[in-house]
This record gives sequence, structure tokens and C-alpha cells, in this order.
Amino acid sequence: MSWSERLPEGLAWLDVPLRIVLVLVVGSLVLWLVRKTITRTVHRIELGRTRLRQRAKRMIAKGGKYSPPETDPLVAARRTLRANTLASVLRSAATLVIVLVVLTVVLTILEIDLAPLIASAGVVGVALGFGAQSLVKDYFSGIAILVEDQYGIGDVIEVGDVSGTVEEVGLRVTQVRDFDGTLWYLRNGELLRVGNRTQGWSRAIVEVRVKPEENIARVQDALRLAAARVGEDPELAGVILGPATVTGIEELTATSAMLRILVKTAPAHQWEVARALREAVREVFAEEGIAMVA
Repeated sequence: MSWSERLPEGLAWLDVPLRIVLVLVVGSLVLWLVRKTITRTVHRIELGRTRLRQRAKRMIAKGGKYSPPETDPLVAARRTLRANTLASVLRSAATLVIVLVVLTVVLTILEIDLAPLIASAGVVGVALGFGAQSLVKDYFSGIAILVEDQYGIGDVIEVGDVSGTVEEVGLRVTQVRDFDGTLWYLRNGELLRVGNRTQGWSRAIVEVRVKPEENIARVQDALRLAAARVGEDPELAGVILGPATVTGIEELTATSAMLRILVKTAPAHQWEVARALREAVREVFAEEGIAMVA
């Protein structure tokens, strides 16, 4: 016996409204549960990935000399942005699917022929797809950037001719502030190659040119002494991840020989370490009587 046959004869007209109400109630409950589950799941995944990344960075730090704080506001903002954005995308997709299912069931209850509607929707969808394909590309690229954690708020990145600090990562546009203060809006779908200067670890590089006739071994010892002094600085010791590497002659001309100092540092600290190295090299060379050339 069907539902309508169980109703009293005078209330048979309530069959359709009751079924529609039941479908709407069940659909709303399912939607609430799905959205709640998505929010909790994405948050737990992001929290777990962040802790795993923190442990990986400590391993990179060689002996635990550098330990990125988990309460770093940039790290927290980056994690929150990624979790909120991914949760928003998944919730929107789930809402669309459930609403379409509920709408289809309601129309079926009302005995409305869906074939013309589906055909019309298909034509409109194709038209919108051609008209908004660049927009869709931007959104999908934004999702990929967030999922893969290619860069985040506070990272220093290089994209073509633009180099600067990431201030905002959206699904469609990334905002980058360059070093002269200009704010660039970069469409995610157009970012074919991105260089991240502050992910995992960085490296301070200082190049020094001396006269070709200088004793290179003596110059190398002076550079190591300068690096050792920087490593003893209490403000910088915590962000230097290992001993400095002093290379031999990297470039030789009739007027100069070029050597390099390489120091592994915590992310985004390579510039301050490089500045300290240049100052220390200047002082040590003055003490040792070594002349630098242009």
C-alpha cells in the first residue's frame, strides 16, 4: 500500500506536499552533516600537514638549531587561509550537488518532464563554459596552489618580472607586494612558473672580488673567519642552519678573482645574514690587509 493510499480520503491531496517537505527536510539534514564533516576533516588534515612540515623543517635544520615556532602568525594565517578556502570550495560543491539532487526529486514528485530542462541546461552550460573558461582556469589553478602549498602569505616569490612578498592568496588572484611597494594582482591561471625564495630553507650568498695575485688560501681563511664571527652573533645564530661554505675561485679575469661564501639559513633570513657577512668581511679584510676590487 502506497503512502497516498494510507491517508484518509479527504487528505489525499496532502500526499505531494508531504513528500516534498520530507525531501526538503532530508536534503537539509544531509547538507548540514556533509558541510560539518568537510569543515572538520579539512581542519584536521591541514593541522596534521602543518605539524608534519614543522618536523621536516627541524630535520633540515641539522641538529635542531633552528625550530620554526608553531605559533608564528604567518604560519597560522597561512594554515587558516588554506583550510578555510579548501573547506569553502568543498562545501560549495557539496551544496550544489545536494541541491540539484533535491530539486530533481521534487520535480519528479511534481511529475514535471525533466528532458527539456536538461537539454536547456546543457546548452547554457556549454555557452557559459566557452565564455568563462579563463575564469574557470583561474579558480582551478588557485585550488591547486592551495592544495600543493606552492606558496602562502609571507613568502617571497618570483613570477616573471614580478618579485615580492605574498600578501593574499585567493582562488582567482594572488596579491604580491614588490620591494618598491607596488601591489601586483596576478591571475592564478597565468602563473606558469613560480620561484619561492622562502620555503623550507634559504641560502645567503656573498661574492667577494680580490686581486688575482692575492694568496687565495689566505683570502679563504679570512672569509671563514668572517663567517664564524657572524655565526657567533646571538641574534643570527638561531637562524643559521650550518657551517659556511667558502668556495675557491668562481670567476677569474685579468683584474679580479671572485670567491663566494654560502650559508644555509632559516626561510626569509638570508638577506639579513648576507648583510652581516658583508660587514664582517669588510672588517676582517681591513684587519688582514686584503684589498677588494670592483
